[in-house]
Amino acid sequence: MATASLGPSFRGRLARPGDPTYDEDRQVWNGSIDRSPALIAYCTGAADVIDAVRFAAASGLPLAVRSGGHSFPGQSVCDGGIVIDLSPMRGIRVDPDARTVRAQAGVLLGELDRETQAFGLAVPAGIVTHTGLAGLTLGGGIGWLMRKYGLTIDQLASVDLVTADGTLVKASADENPDLFWGVRGGGGNFGIVTEFEFRLNPLGPVVLAGPIVWPMAESARLLRFYREWITDVPDELTTAVVHRKAPAVAYIPPELHGQPVVMVVCCYAGSVEGGTRVLRPLREGGPAPVLDLCAPKPFTEHQAMFDPSFPHGRWYYFKSCDVDRLSDEIIDRTAEHAARIVSPLTAFPIFQLGGAIARVGEDETAFGGRSAGHTFNINGTTEGAEGFAEERAWARGLWSALAPHQTGVYTNFLMEEGEERIEQAYGAEKYRRLRELKRRYDPGNLFRLNQNIPPAA
Repeated sequence: MATASLGPSFRGRLARPGDPTYDEDRQVWNGSIDRSPALIAYCTGAADVIDAVRFAAASGLPLAVRSGGHSFPGQSVCDGGIVIDLSPMRGIRVDPDARTVRAQAGVLLGELDRETQAFGLAVPAGIVTHTGLAGLTLGGGIGWLMRKYGLTIDQLASVDLVTADGTLVKASADENPDLFWGVRGGGGNFGIVTEFEFRLNPLGPVVLAGPIVWPMAESARLLRFYREWITDVPDELTTAVVHRKAPAVAYIPPELHGQPVVMVVCCYAGSVEGGTRVLRPLREGGPAPVLDLCAPKPFTEHQAMFDPSFPHGRWYYFKSCDVDRLSDEIIDRTAEHAARIVSPLTAFPIFQLGGAIARVGEDETAFGGRSAGHTFNINGTTEGAEGFAEERAWARGLWSALAPHQTGVYTNFLMEEGEERIEQAYGAEKYRRLRELKRRYDPGNLFRLNQNIPPAA
């Protein structure tokens, strides 16, 4: 069998069909994905990754790469192919004096935050702690600190990467700068990153953060107030507007459980006193909230706030788009479709962009959409197959209602939507440049189970 052995130098664990843990090994975060690879290779370091890449290339089988396994369409697992799993590679080394951190490719966001926050430092990254750092970073990386410190890629200093021919290379502003440009937003198209080096930023460890909650019936009125309020807020503040039925979690009063609500979730990357002043108009000038949980707390606690809403194993379906601003029509369509949510697990955030994101030149990195005002992340969620088709239809319906206003899309929020949609995420000229880069580093398209950029002809 082609997957019989990776050779004596491979140190990690191999999982195959029939093994006692195989059904657990092949699972990913999105429970709607059910795929059966021929081999899963758990890599312990760069040498294992090199061996596994060379083995996969020689086998001719499909190759998937898995870090945290959070790929929305399940591209971190495949049928009948090989999965290179990076989860054993969890090393983190913080240099508080130089304000840098090196993190291996299997690190999860919560693990990175724990180490960096011990020194009052942080990398801007994500909103769910069990997300894999690797996939989030390579797609761009949006999160609670992005308006102050930019995307995750904006604090990336270098990567170590294994190319399609099994060569380990470094990419930075000074070494292989073309590759460094491409990995900052181009996803896993050019190889497997084994280690990241980031610059660190002062933060907390206590921040003013959390949701302020209104009845969903106030959605349109609140969004119009919010639209005007955010025009004058400082970069320290990042917000996301979330529509959903209030979850049955401890920090929500029981009388609100299951009630349709709209929340403005805030994180202020500055002093608590400064954040309190900035939030006062939201608390006092618009509709009266029914619950205010925005308070001083450890940043690590805020980072874990959404974890109960996005556990492993639920069935998730996503549609996404960027918009320039929250026009009256966008607000009305959003409020109308939010009122139709059926599943108590469905929720969709509208992320506030701008600030430091927009101050990086559009051509400085492969990431597209730096001038966008907001990103819609529309997700329909159920516990399992029951009701999933209905939630998927609802997500598609809201996305279609927003179609006339869409300006682009964040690649990390794409499902399997085809080459045209991927090109839309980058724009024609940047996509052409990415295809040329792909031809240089992966001419055979070995790394194709991703938001794939085919090599130029």
